[in-house]
Amino acid sequence: MRRPPGDMEHLGRMAGLFAAGLLVFFGLQWFMVPPDFGRYGHYRAGALDDNRDRPLRYAGRAACEECHTDVVEARKLSRHERIGCEACHGPLSAHAASPAEVKPALPDPRAICLRCHLANVARPRGFPQVSLPEHSEAGPCTACHKPHAPEIK
Repeated sequence: MRRPPGDMEHLGRMAGLFAAGLLVFFGLQWFMVPPDFGRYGHYRAGALDDNRDRPLRYAGRAACEECHTDVVEARKLSRHERIGCEACHGPLSAHAASPAEVKPALPDPRAICLRCHLANVARPRGFPQVSLPEHSEAGPCTACHKPHAPEIK
């Protein structure tokens, strides 16, 4: 009859399993982690080149404000003053590059307003929320509200 393994044998097996686990870990790390990972902190250095090669889609608020000063004035002190233009109008870099040739599509007021203002218990209580059956079932929001300064007309 064999005697049960002793403490040293158990420790030896556990050390062997630990070493095998480390070898598997470092092998997978060598195989899966790109060589340029970690050059700029916890990032892959090639990601900068990948992102730089992607075409620009968004122009930014400053590009919109250069031409649309009337909208800037309308938005002053309104509840929508801090919302970026492209949050509602979509990516506008093509329009900013050639405004005469590329006209952006106007968003559907009902759909775009409800994206933020449809009643939702997850939103803060002070945030304006709309329950469609109680508020306005059929008409567009712009019938009563200006889109850039949404206080009642």
